[in-house]
Amino acid sequence: MSELVHYDVADHVATVTLDSPHNRNALSRQLVTELFEGIERAAADDEVKVVLVAAEGRVFCSGADLSEASTEGMEEGARRIVELQRLIATLDKPVVTRVHGAVRAGGIGIVAASDIALAAEDATFALTEVKLGLAAAIISLTVHARMTPRGAALTTLGGEVFSGTDAASYGLVTTAVPAADLDAEVARVCASLATGAAQGLRESKRILNRDLVARIDAHGAEMAEISARLFASEEAKAAMTAFLTRKK
Repeated sequence: MSELVHYDVADHVATVTLDSPHNRNALSRQLVTELFEGIERAAADDEVKVVLVAAEGRVFCSGADLSEASTEGMEEGARRIVELQRLIATLDKPVVTRVHGAVRAGGIGIVAASDIALAAEDATFALTEVKLGLAAAIISLTVHARMTPRGAALTTLGGEVFSGTDAASYGLVTTAVPAADLDAEVARVCASLATGAAQGLRESKRILNRDLVARIDAHGAEMAEISARLFASEEAKAAMTAFLTRKK
């Protein structure tokens, strides 16, 4: 199988890039496994001070791989996405996400779990689970910790598309900039973070994320169970089948 996640290091920044064009960077088993491997590789490299998660193509991440979920269920997949969010939150190095294009559903969990999220103003976000008879359960662990309660209610219950500018106002991303300025802003922030001492970065992040990690540990198993149950429901199966049929 071809590699779906690329790894590169320069100037103390490890860039982990999603590159799965056939399914719009969906969180398939292979992609999630390789994403784990890339982040853990960065964690073990003493030369790396900052981890940057980015993506190729027009879509940052389209969420769960519905083709896999509709045929194989989401029991293991849900647990793994909970574990992925926890890995990002507990990593001893700051994690930055570069968000362009579209990010949907489970992909928003990666954005919310990261320490700093930099988005293009014209990036588009949507918590589309409600449209498919699902709920944003596993990503609520991080999304609800970042977003304002009113913003979370509007976007979770509505399931409608909102912009990078909106995402910044809701607290989901750190800042939104014009698309033409995104790379420069990412480079600036990563370079600034890389000036921090390793111990200072590690201990500061642990303090910042103490409550977030406690939330994941307290509710992760429950949210994974809810997600798997909803994916297995007849209502959700019918909605996913209809969605996948329309895409063909």
